[in-house]
Amino acid sequence: MTAQDDATEQTTVVVVGAGVSGLMAARELHRRGIDVLVLEASDRLGGRTMSETTALGSTVDLGGQWIGHGHHRLSSLVDEFGLTRYQMHTGPMPGLIDRSRRLSAVSPAVLMAALALAGVEVLSRTGVPQRWNDKTVDSWLRRVPGRTARRLLEVIAAVSWTADLDRHSVYAMARMIRQQGGVLTMLSTKGGAQDSLIVEGMRGLADGFAAELGSRIRLGHKVVKISSDESGVTIQSTAGEVRAAKVIVTVPAPMARSIAYQPPLPPERARFADGTYMGSVYKAIAVYNRPFWRQRKGGELIVLDGPGSGVFDTSPPDGPGHLCVLVGGPAARQLDGLSADERRSAVLEPLIGHIGPDVLEPVGWHEKSWQTDEYVGGGYMALPIAGALDGLLPWSFEPVGNIHWAGTETASDHAGYIEGAIESGTRVAQEVAQALST
Repeated sequence: MTAQDDATEQTTVVVVGAGVSGLMAARELHRRGIDVLVLEASDRLGGRTMSETTALGSTVDLGGQWIGHGHHRLSSLVDEFGLTRYQMHTGPMPGLIDRSRRLSAVSPAVLMAALALAGVEVLSRTGVPQRWNDKTVDSWLRRVPGRTARRLLEVIAAVSWTADLDRHSVYAMARMIRQQGGVLTMLSTKGGAQDSLIVEGMRGLADGFAAELGSRIRLGHKVVKISSDESGVTIQSTAGEVRAAKVIVTVPAPMARSIAYQPPLPPERARFADGTYMGSVYKAIAVYNRPFWRQRKGGELIVLDGPGSGVFDTSPPDGPGHLCVLVGGPAARQLDGLSADERRSAVLEPLIGHIGPDVLEPVGWHEKSWQTDEYVGGGYMALPIAGALDGLLPWSFEPVGNIHWAGTETASDHAGYIEGAIESGTRVAQEVAQALST
């Protein structure tokens, strides 16, 4: 045996990435008695989920956070780990703010935007011709009458998908709407995709997985090369080398470009990296002693001013007050060039006329620009470039030899959500376990 062989760790399955899909896959394999090792490039668990503790002792989520309609896998995990679920505080519909004025729900601009969304809903259900994959959402929006209606749709689209609308096709948009349960479900709070939250934050999931997997999770192990042969795979990371029978790659294709494959991946698999990009999203949570906006006009808003944002009252049942702000697409990247104070002013000042000047005085401020995260690269998901077909959801997960694939983009149900990540992790664990038994 050579010195290199002595230095190579042996296991049965390596999982690349300690996001929800990777941790779920590893746990399912571990429960089947299969030796598994999780290699994560960053210094934390959770991938596109991330929780922090506030100065008032509450927990905020700077990544994925909601339990939505039909998220039964996530709900089961929350119950299994003993986490505390609560329904988000919400009104009949969000307030719509444009240039410091509140738009009426029956204003011409709002009715026009609603009509356009209804049209997209119909297209998503009846099927959009594939030739519309070259038609961008931005070009579609330019045909909608009225500046305010167009701006409202632009902000909704950017916050919902974190896409560059001049790179996102109408075909991809319609497919995503259908796959995510329709426009109403996708945009709704109560009974929709943003229905409930967890008091302990989504780190409760990561902590639950870590409690089972223990030392089988390795942080700071960035995978740089995967070499395959008939008997298995060799995974090289920045911290060493591992030999396994199978490897599961859960890293989104745009972020997996840094992994070299020997032999190279077949063209149909390699195209996923070339035809996709990570969405851009800035998320901030302003923390207050109490949710004072509930005595005024409420804290659920769509703001057309400034960068354009979605605002949500995510306060836990017993306080304190949490005001969540999401900015998507190019506007999120534009905020990256500002200081923290400038970003806070940019997203909070448009709210003064609607919930009062107290909004400028949070006792805590938590923010995350996901597109600047070295190991995640953006959120909420990897998106197809207009004209490309390989990045359309859901992604193919056909194994390449002993290399298997997971991640929320591969889910047939709720792709792009935590629910989809859980589905993909469960599916790939079953796939790998079956392959090992044959």
